[in-house]
Amino acid sequence: MHSFSQISTQALHFCADQEIGIHFISGGGRYLGSFDNRNGSIQRRIRQYAALSNPDTCLELARKLVLCRGQGQRKFLMRGTRNKTQVPENLEKAISQMKAVLKQVPQAKSLESLLGLEGNIAALYFSALPCLISQDVAQELHFNGRNRRPPKDRFNALLSFGYALVLKDVMNAILSVGLEPALGFYHQPRSQAAPLALDLLEIFRVPLVDMSVMSSINRGQWNPQEDFDIRGQQVWLSEMGKRKFVELYERRKQESWKHPATGYSLTYRRLFELEVRLLEKEWSGEAGLFGHLILR
Repeated sequence: MHSFSQISTQALHFCADQEIGIHFISGGGRYLGSFDNRNGSIQRRIRQYAALSNPDTCLELARKLVLCRGQGQRKFLMRGTRNKTQVPENLEKAISQMKAVLKQVPQAKSLESLLGLEGNIAALYFSALPCLISQDVAQELHFNGRNRRPPKDRFNALLSFGYALVLKDVMNAILSVGLEPALGFYHQPRSQAAPLALDLLEIFRVPLVDMSVMSSINRGQWNPQEDFDIRGQQVWLSEMGKRKFVELYERRKQESWKHPATGYSLTYRRLFELEVRLLEKEWSGEAGLFGHLILR
């Protein structure tokens, strides 16, 4: 449910009966909360509480998560060097430096040090991301660094709205499996968004949002005037822009991807739930399968 769209009590009752989750997202693409009937075994949640109350378990899972996102970001930048006779120096340098920082992640001794490494990787990634934008793209759609709350340019408005859509799907998967979204292993509870959902969001940022936004911009699918609302220094997607993004996102979710841990080809729509179940296996005797959703 986006912006101030409404739903009746009768519709809420029907969705609860059919086990359909309802998620609320602000007009600017910020996740606000969810309505669900909290199905799932209490024993499943007890096992989750026991595992994620262990600092060593949380640190190990967080390392896997940071590696997964960081390697995905680096692979995406590396794709931008294909078939290019001359690669921008900034792009080559960022790819090289990210490799060096990623090597330090497995040795991180605390979540705080891991946050520092993740910040370095993200800074390198976003500094090089503009190199992937075609020269033919309108200047209004170019990207000069990540900003949010609120986004200050059109590229960041697209990223923020896309991440909110992924967060909604991740939350739905967590609730469908029966885990507790309020208990994560990396992010801390400091906003409306549940920590476990924020954790799992990291896996899907690059393949579902960053790649989709970049390709759609380079293909000229966005109108800088009609698809965006400018309010002072704040930039939001217009109603037309939101509809266009949702259509783009839903098409992307229908695409299949061969999961490296299982060997099965699944749509991204089904991969949300699979990653939640692979995470649960980490404390259920089948560790080692979580956090492998990385671009080839």
